[in-house]
Amino acid sequence: MQRCDYLLSQLDVLEAESIHIFREVAAEFERPVLLFSGGKDSIVMLRLAQKAFWPAPIPFPVMHVDTGHNFPEVMEFRDRRVAELGVRLIVASVQDAIDSGRVTEQKGRRASRNRLQITPLLDAIEEHGFDAAFGGARRDEEKARAKERVVSFRDEFGQWDPKNQRPELWNLFNTRITQGEHVRVFPLSNWTELDIWDYVRREELELPPIYFAHTRRVFERDGLLLDAETGFANRGDDEPEFEASVRYRTVGDASCTGAVKSNAASLDEVIAEIAATRITERGQTRADDRTSEAAMEDRKKEGYF
Repeated sequence: MQRCDYLLSQLDVLEAESIHIFREVAAEFERPVLLFSGGKDSIVMLRLAQKAFWPAPIPFPVMHVDTGHNFPEVMEFRDRRVAELGVRLIVASVQDAIDSGRVTEQKGRRASRNRLQITPLLDAIEEHGFDAAFGGARRDEEKARAKERVVSFRDEFGQWDPKNQRPELWNLFNTRITQGEHVRVFPLSNWTELDIWDYVRREELELPPIYFAHTRRVFERDGLLLDAETGFANRGDDEPEFEASVRYRTVGDASCTGAVKSNAASLDEVIAEIAATRITERGQTRADDRTSEAAMEDRKKEGYF
């Protein structure tokens, strides 16, 4: 009898696990939604969702929590990619929440709309009756995210309690919820930033151009290079702007997302750069996560991603 040995690569194993998660959630929940920002992690999630249900279309909409302070290159890519796939895009707007008085915009030099995403996110989940929201969080990004389960329970207020986590044995997920509750689902939990970039190269996925080195007007604050072109970061007179060759490791609210100095203009160059770094992308590029050790955990408890 002939014996066949099958050896899967690391990316194959991660892909298979993520596809299993997508299919399991689609089977167990009535109204899933995929949170899509136009960033590299959500782009990879879209590809995994494509593969999970091919040749059928992706059976759930995608939702972007729009701060209104986004990089134009990312918004252009978001709209174009969603149109190519033919999926329904839902936009939960922070500006609408401000205009309606649901949230109050921060003032001052360090003002950011990043934290204000919580209210429109939870409002949209309630409005559309979503019971499961796919997110692109990875455990290697930050300490609070390392505490998450793959299927992470949220109570009727959208809150996460890290001390009340459900056990996940092997690939068995507890999907039971009651009316008003929902779960966040993280198919990329076991991926690293380097895995994401290797998968982008293997699948030949297009990314917004700000992920690659380009010349940009920036200014320095607390060791971060913040964008000076969009005007969303409140630059002070004592923070001179200058041009530099930079790229972004993550995308988000332009008021608090920093760039890194880089000459990596190709996929191979970016992958080599990521393989050599010892600082997580959030630690190197997110001003709001530097305010305290518990910054991300506090937002997650309030209902943030």
